[in-house]
Amino acid sequence: MKIGVIGMGKRLSHMVNNCMREADPELKVVAAIDPDEEAVKKALPEEEAAAVKFVENCEGLIAAGVDAIAIGTRCNLHAQYAVEASRTGLPLFLEKPVATTMEDALMLEKAFQDSRSEVVVSFPLRTSPLCVRVKELLEEGVIGIPQHVLAVNYVPYGDVYFNSWYRDYGVTGGLFLQKATHDFDYLAYCLRSPIVRVAAMKSCGRVYRDSSLADGEPDPDCYYYDQVGTEKTGMNEDSSSALIEFANGTQALYTQVFYSRRGAAARGATFSGHRGTLRFDWYENMAKIVHHQRPFEDTIKVDCELNHHGGDGVLAENFVKVVRGEASSISSIWAGLQSVYACLAAKQSAETRTFCEVRNIDQFKPAEAGMA
Repeated sequence: MKIGVIGMGKRLSHMVNNCMREADPELKVVAAIDPDEEAVKKALPEEEAAAVKFVENCEGLIAAGVDAIAIGTRCNLHAQYAVEASRTGLPLFLEKPVATTMEDALMLEKAFQDSRSEVVVSFPLRTSPLCVRVKELLEEGVIGIPQHVLAVNYVPYGDVYFNSWYRDYGVTGGLFLQKATHDFDYLAYCLRSPIVRVAAMKSCGRVYRDSSLADGEPDPDCYYYDQVGTEKTGMNEDSSSALIEFANGTQALYTQVFYSRRGAAARGATFSGHRGTLRFDWYENMAKIVHHQRPFEDTIKVDCELNHHGGDGVLAENFVKVVRGEASSISSIWAGLQSVYACLAAKQSAETRTFCEVRNIDQFKPAEAGMA
């Protein structure tokens, strides 16, 4: 299996070298589009590094004989290169978010209406064993019909969005697009229903610009670089929250916090129905079911620590099978777009302080694509 990479950063290097090669030990990177040729070569085994071809566009990747393409550029370039890749008809691994603006998302939607390229979007949370099990339990009816969801993401490494290139708002588009795109996706996946309406709010610059310790000394864990921007020029959120309505009538509350540390880490959701409550958390590797009409509680433990809670390996295996023609994508471009449209609505809502409708991709995607 020969692949061409576009943007071989840390994330794509991990997926290619740790996950895709495990799924297919014969995999080889034969061509790349990346301005940092030395970094690409360092990321590859010596023999591959010596032979990899650096090209300017997807036509160059085709000329190099690739079987598939993987995109891991900075976020604001995902859509541009994905549109170009859509014209090749080759299988595509695409990092999230698939777009950072409405203009790019609509461009991407149009490009894949008639494209033969099958896309695996990098949504490892939906493919993690814990999330898959939670979805199975919900479909088995253990809590009845899910009526309400409380989802949280207390990020213990949130400073990365302020002390690295992620602080560039022009690249991320804000942390709904950067982080909540995962969470909105797994929630829609578990409930088998898209998000249709959002009301959101955000907090910016209260921690990662102006915060100080009680004694007035600067907080060493906070960052005051000019590059983090301002609310006027655009900047990532310290925290943000959304009130969400799903097409099936389920209501949800979602919140993400980027200044949490250590044991405060939490990511997961609580699903409530008439028959019970199902709560799970990836950091605890655990799900718990409280039965409302019976005196029982069930606990489910995941017995291993895995990258992205096991989802990366599942995605990589699925991508390899898609390339071989042995499977369909379990994380399609349409799932990626639906998540982006929900994130863009949340971003708009937080800026305008209004409820915002979410563009429903089911109205526009090809019927045979199904709901991933």
